Amino acid sequence: MNIAQWDNQTDNLLLKSISGSRAYGLNTPASDTDIKGVFFMPKPDFYGLNYRDQLANGTNDIVYYEVGRFVELLAKNNPNILELLSVPDDCILYRHELMGHFKPELFLSRLCEQTFAGYAQSQIKKAKGLNKKIFNPIEVERKTVLDFCYAVEGSKTIPLNIWLVKEGYTQEDCGLIKLSHAKDMYALFHNTQLRDGYLSGICSGAEANDVRLSSVPEKLEPLCIMSFNKDGYSAYCKDYKEYWEWVEKRNDSRYQNTMTHGKNYDAKNMMHTFRLLNMAEEIAVEQKINVRRRDREFLFKIKNGEFDYDDLLAMANEKIERISELYAVSNLPDAPDEKLANDLLITIRENLYK
Repeated sequence: MNIAQWDNQTDNLLLKSISGSRAYGLNTPASDTDIKGVFFMPKPDFYGLNYRDQLANGTNDIVYYEVGRFVELLAKNNPNILELLSVPDDCILYRHELMGHFKPELFLSRLCEQTFAGYAQSQIKKAKGLNKKIFNPIEVERKTVLDFCYAVEGSKTIPLNIWLVKEGYTQEDCGLIKLSHAKDMYALFHNTQLRDGYLSGICSGAEANDVRLSSVPEKLEPLCIMSFNKDGYSAYCKDYKEYWEWVEKRNDSRYQNTMTHGKNYDAKNMMHTFRLLNMAEEIAVEQKINVRRRDREFLFKIKNGEFDYDDLLAMANEKIERISELYAVSNLPDAPDEKLANDLLITIRENLYK
């Protein structure tokens, strides 16, 4: 079973619709055409081992939900599903008459504050993370444990790498013993102090995640006391991994657009953040889903980078507060009626399989 089987026939299809930017009215000549839909499993597959609740192509431009999964997400006020149920007529490519049982107003609830505005808040955090990555790039060459070690000289510390060069030592010819009752503090020794044997080195190499300890004769005086900022090294490793994974996976055309408009935020991401916030507000006030955006001009201004990043964050926070106030006094139910959703699904399946 693959996505092409469902995308090119209507035998098991309940709904096929254009979605995304073209449904919102936010498309440009370069926009892709996203397709979403609802299907039902043939009866043998539904009862057997071949049940699938969702099908998608490799880029998620085409996504179909099995009717059971569709109703499950509908009852959770999932934004994608509520939008799919409310797309303009000019976006509908196929619609089975049984889809008439699903009316958006039967499912809208106060959960939309979380699913629309809450998701928008997560996108704001994502935008902040992108902003941080843009302004704080991390060098390709990964720092090592030694870059987070410091030699104590009197009342001062100096980077261990500088101390080693000054003394004419290499880290491989040195060794450490841990100081008791002192977090991440070590006594440092050199092979020239030993009569027999060799020290283990300060670390095992460039890929090491910690310092290493050596066996040192008692009463041998250390050449210096060394501190290792282990917490700082761990935080750096996490940031390094996240940054270069982001570089590898980022959409370069969107990134270049971000850099071109000079505002250092993902403009497309921020545009959809405000779209979600505005939709959450409309649901509270109008109790309906407006997929085709009447705030198109404002949203395109965001996409074109006409606002400063900090101004957008301030506008978003103000809107989130207003949305919270609106939902607090809304007469929407706290959540969709699960029994109603369940009964509708049973009715649909009985009609399909009779």
